[in-house]
Amino acid sequence: MPDPNDAGYREAGFDGLRIFNLVDEQERAWHAGVSQWGARNSLNDTSIGIEIVNLASGDGEDITFPPFDPQQIEAVIQLTRNILQRYPDISPVNVVAHSDIAPGRKSDPGPQFPWHQLYLAGVGAWYDEETRQRYQQRCCCQLPDRQQLLALFAKYGYDISAAGDDEGYRQLVRAFQLHFRPQKYDGVMDAETAAILQALVEKYVA
Repeated sequence: MPDPNDAGYREAGFDGLRIFNLVDEQERAWHAGVSQWGARNSLNDTSIGIEIVNLASGDGEDITFPPFDPQQIEAVIQLTRNILQRYPDISPVNVVAHSDIAPGRKSDPGPQFPWHQLYLAGVGAWYDEETRQRYQQRCCCQLPDRQQLLALFAKYGYDISAAGDDEGYRQLVRAFQLHFRPQKYDGVMDAETAAILQALVEKYVA
């Protein structure tokens, strides 16, 4: 079981692939910690956290991420769909990773988590490929400058307050890549990453 000081509302177990109810949804859990998404910070009392057991090892950014069990992912999909049915005001943009709400501090659920699969099942946000390609053709000629990209990150929901220096910016980009471009999450802004960000903003918050 997780540390009681770092527990979410639900836990998707590894042994037996069971879902454990850890905290009643009407009570405050301690899953988010220091966090921000959009205009809200300290998200422990305004979000429902799902802890997903995984055999990841390492610390900081030096982490090995093993794949998730397909049955475990299916259980998470069913659980999140149930939550979204009960809380229909949760928009796709607001289904986020721990790494999204705490860039640089957290990396979970990591690059092996199948966010696109969840999107296809009706959970969370994903970009349209045609839109991504359109933006990437432009970005291959010239990337938007950092201030333009930071404005897009903030518009989508990311906290950009720590991204004023190069390392903070890299951690922000890495968090975004972990979610939306997991095949390469080095924190380097490139044409594909910029195009995905623009495509998401156009689709959900433009």
